[in-house]
Amino acid sequence: MPIRGSLELFLRWSPLQMAFMVQAVRRLAVLAYHGIDDPASFRRQLGWLARSMHPVSMDDVLQAMAGGRPLPARAVLLTFDDGHRSLLEAGLPLLRERGFPAAVFVIGGVLDTDQPFWWTETEQLVRQGGRSGRLGDLDPAATVRRLKQLPDRERLEVLEELRATAEGPPPRTPQLRRDELPLLEAAGVTVGNHTVTHPCLPRCDDAKAVAEVETAHRLLGDALGHEPRTFAYPNGDWDGRAEEALAGAGYEAAFLFDHRANPATPRHPLRISRLRVNSTTSPGRFAMIVSGLHPALHHARGRS
Repeated sequence: MPIRGSLELFLRWSPLQMAFMVQAVRRLAVLAYHGIDDPASFRRQLGWLARSMHPVSMDDVLQAMAGGRPLPARAVLLTFDDGHRSLLEAGLPLLRERGFPAAVFVIGGVLDTDQPFWWTETEQLVRQGGRSGRLGDLDPAATVRRLKQLPDRERLEVLEELRATAEGPPPRTPQLRRDELPLLEAAGVTVGNHTVTHPCLPRCDDAKAVAEVETAHRLLGDALGHEPRTFAYPNGDWDGRAEEALAGAGYEAAFLFDHRANPATPRHPLRISRLRVNSTTSPGRFAMIVSGLHPALHHARGRS
């Protein structure tokens, strides 16, 4: 077994992990997933949560922050970013099997399309030979990381260069349809705003940072029949202009992607921390993430 796996196994059953589970009584753990790549592993994660934690809904969290009934001990909220179809097709049956509520943050601009998420398209274009003189010879994942660091206007220009030089067409990705969003909510999955196109908001100019929030708000409101009340910052990047727009539109909660747990009642409703997980996270690491041990070690090593 690799050293890393041996260390995770040791820590999972260590007194340190048990101590963090005791402390979890006084915390809210918000899990940040994306797609469901491994349904069997996701089912096992839900089983562990059912035994070890107390799943709560978005409404439970909003009511607690508004001064209503406090959250139960070891509260955990499941959230999913982007609106992958795998949540609807693979995740939702498993959530319903356990009776777990959840929340999904949807990118409004790709609804009713087969347009890939821009980072997925970028990786595929690079694999197909797409190049930009501004980037040099980067692998697909490094290209995405670099684009996230660029001013948004430049990111879009580079993406056009990749499209023009790639040897094949961009991938097609069937996205959620507008009429499927009410189905998710009827099954206990709160639908929230994740902007129109998922830019890194701090890289946008003032007008676009606000428009990404407000336009998606209208798109989702039309699809749902009611205004969304919750938001997740793309890439987890908090932005003051976006927060101001959210407050003005009456949003009750907005979520980061900072790999931290929250106090039992989050102190800042528009900057709620989340823990990074995915459906393929190993059982040992998953348990340590939910308890707060893994995030504590992660940040102690100076990682963001």
